[in-house]
Amino acid sequence: MHITILTLGSRGDVQPFIALGVGLQQAGCKVRIASQAIFESDIRSHGFEFALMSGNPKEAVESAQGQAMLKSKNPIAFVRRLGNLLEPILKPVLLDSWEACQGTDVIIGGGFPFWGIDIAEKLGVPFYYAYLTPSYPTTAFPNPLTPQHLDKLGGIYNRFTYTLTNQIFWQFFRKPINDFRKSILDLPPIGIRQNAFTNMEDTKVNYLIGCSPCVHPKPKDWSNRVHLTGYWFLDAPDDFIPPGDLVEFLKAGSPPVYIGFGSMGGEEAQKISEIALKALDKTNQRGIFLSGWSGIKNSLPDTIFQIENIPHSWLFPQMSCIIHHGGAGTTGATFRSGVPGIIIPFFGDQPFWAYTAAKLGVSPPTIDRKNLTVDSLAQAIATAIGNQSMRKAAAILGEKIRSENGVAKVVEILQSKFYAKF
Repeated sequence: MHITILTLGSRGDVQPFIALGVGLQQAGCKVRIASQAIFESDIRSHGFEFALMSGNPKEAVESAQGQAMLKSKNPIAFVRRLGNLLEPILKPVLLDSWEACQGTDVIIGGGFPFWGIDIAEKLGVPFYYAYLTPSYPTTAFPNPLTPQHLDKLGGIYNRFTYTLTNQIFWQFFRKPINDFRKSILDLPPIGIRQNAFTNMEDTKVNYLIGCSPCVHPKPKDWSNRVHLTGYWFLDAPDDFIPPGDLVEFLKAGSPPVYIGFGSMGGEEAQKISEIALKALDKTNQRGIFLSGWSGIKNSLPDTIFQIENIPHSWLFPQMSCIIHHGGAGTTGATFRSGVPGIIIPFFGDQPFWAYTAAKLGVSPPTIDRKNLTVDSLAQAIATAIGNQSMRKAAAILGEKIRSENGVAKVVEILQSKFYAKF
């Protein structure tokens, strides 16, 4: 079985699909991953075929449109700014995706590339829509891009948020997708009363959601085509050797506080990082500061160790608490570590994960960025480190997630459905 995975975004968006590729490859599948050039070496290092997709996500985040997206406060603004960000590269990305899927047996749309269904329709192969956030329509909770505290409005409202968000999203992508269907795929356009997501329902697409049922139990009104598989973690290789100076730092004192905002960059991330560093000083905590894509430069005392990148699976269990932006991948890694987290969300589904973590009792309440101060963050750090009930809840959740194998579950699903045809 030859499988092509289309995936775009930051490292946190792409890495789980590399993990899926590893599991599929070990099961005897031939794997091709189509993504941006910045991930080519990571993808090829696992022995996968690589197909290039246009664009540079790091440059996109640093652009004026990317910085505007980071400041989005509501789902309409977020989708509009996402559309503005993608508009210049969407046409070449669609063409790249079409070329990448030639000669494949199965297409997985990893996260954003929902247009994989259009390509699958033309090629006559199965399509699976795979992502990390439980956002299939339900009456149980609102769409993760909308305010979660409004779930008190009830099931009708919750389900409506999915219809509304999907339709708004589709308005920004309807024309380029339909142009692609007509000019490249020679397929009829999707009608005005439909959208990419209703098309997936009409064609009975299977959904693969890389989240643990311990974090979000599967709602009773979800289709049996929706598979809540557990997380897709890419662990450090067996021969991984951490930097010696980092190991010495960890041995030299109490477990530090992790600070990292992944692909979030610009003035907002710089400001929050400065507040976080001051909060560590106020609470007399040591820290690990992960600069990541943000390129944030701070003058750091000896009690703070700065590093650009390190496997979460190795680092997080050694922390006292984990301060991060609430990306789905980082949140899953935090849950798995058994260590309390503190989420300072920027945009998209990040507020959803902050709300979820607090509801699970493994994180202090969400601190909105506009209300973030040194004192409020210092209080959250003190709570995450000193609240024994929270630490116990985090440890129990981590143990449950470590017992799961989401990648193996996906492999089982794909193999059973593919070979059932023969």
